[in-house]
Amino acid sequence: MDFKLFNKWDVKGVVVEDAGLKSYIRLQSVLVPRTYGRNANQRFGKSKLNVVERLMNKLMVPGHKGKKHYRSSGHITGKGSHVYNVVQKCFEILEAKTKLNPVQVFVKALENAAPREEVTSIEYGGARYAQAVDCAPQRRIDIALRQFIQGSYGKCFGKKKSISEALADELLNAYNNDQASQAISKKLELERQADSSR
Repeated sequence: MDFKLFNKWDVKGVVVEDAGLKSYIRLQSVLVPRTYGRNANQRFGKSKLNVVERLMNKLMVPGHKGKKHYRSSGHITGKGSHVYNVVQKCFEILEAKTKLNPVQVFVKALENAAPREEVTSIEYGGARYAQAVDCAPQRRIDIALRQFIQGSYGKCFGKKKSISEALADELLNAYNNDQASQAISKKLELERQADSSR
């Protein structure tokens, strides 16, 4: 039996155009994208999760440090039902603004925001050099999701905008390849650095 995501949006017609990410963006039909860490102990277990659930897991981050909101990608803590409602509301906002399937908008935003190259430092003869390296597909998705969340939390913390609206704006900007999205601007910055240290 096929379920619609959040009992509203069909994932059957959603297409992943980036060939490198195709096998890492999973879009199986689930009613509630929540597996409670069922695949956590398996190698590449997160590849078995629905990509919307991975977004929800990234939203559950520890909190803030000092006066500024500091969001890490470390321990995933938080309330699942709250995050579920945030993502559902965000998708409703996306659907109202674009008149498209919000899951397709999210997947396209993810493809646009995933960096292809990054920089690592190598030591050669006692000196450190920056070296451009290709980014693994799993890491590309992780970086994009992390930037979506950090960008949206940064834009709504201490302001009147809700996290659902901030996340919807972030995803919409990434979908349109707009540098107002933190994920897109960080991706371009990373690729610029990699280009200069090739």
